[in-house]
Amino acid sequence: MPLDTVMAHTLAPSTSLVSLRTLSLDFQAVADARVQLAACFQPASMHGLEEGICNHFSAVVPGHDDLFFANPYGYAFNEITASRLLICDYEGRVIDGEGQPEATAFFIHARVHKLMPHVKAAFHTHMPFATALCMIEGPPLLWLGQTALKFYGRTAVDENYNWLALDELEGDRIAQTMGDADILFLKNHGVMVAGASIAEAWDDLYYLERAAEAQLRAMSSNRPLKPVPHDVAQRCYEQMRAGDVEIARAHLASGMRQLRAKGVAFEA
Repeated sequence: MPLDTVMAHTLAPSTSLVSLRTLSLDFQAVADARVQLAACFQPASMHGLEEGICNHFSAVVPGHDDLFFANPYGYAFNEITASRLLICDYEGRVIDGEGQPEATAFFIHARVHKLMPHVKAAFHTHMPFATALCMIEGPPLLWLGQTALKFYGRTAVDENYNWLALDELEGDRIAQTMGDADILFLKNHGVMVAGASIAEAWDDLYYLERAAEAQLRAMSSNRPLKPVPHDVAQRCYEQMRAGDVEIARAHLASGMRQLRAKGVAFEA
């Protein structure tokens, strides 16, 4: 049986009736969010941050805190375009788009957005280097290099792998374990990155994988590791956070320009 069939589960369509309320899903902020989220899938694919069809990004729909964008089941990241994104509610109904979300995507992301309203974008991947750190005993990310210090004091660790997230209880447990952290290392599983915006989630996802790669390369040298002292790490973190929002916006904008220059039709 193909690996993707084993790991990915389609969500059974909800049989309950969709609310008859009028949804304003065509105003500019919604369109912009669609394009921004779609843009994130493309470089994630280019950098090898996805695993088959089993990983997922979501973002709250502007103006509708009870709705979120999600990628549909069955598509690789490089197939995702703005129009292919689904809009779902927290009951599992697809309000807009064709297809269904992957089941674990729904049960993780719906619960994270519902229980943590400050999280406007949530990216879950099994990207190789960060996931490798989830397979090691002890703290996953060590404070060894400048890139890692972007995440100083911003991480949480879920030590209790509990099989696939195929129900609300597991989604709730993941959200509660994440708490106020922006990065959750899911031991034996992968990572969840939560952001106050799509750009911030993308920026953190990218740099988290780079920090994980650098750490694993340092560990593979079998030489003693040199951690950064707490006071220096804290100061560096504060310096980085002061400009994080603007840097994240510029990072995503740069990625979108590069995609357009290459003729990638992510905006379709």
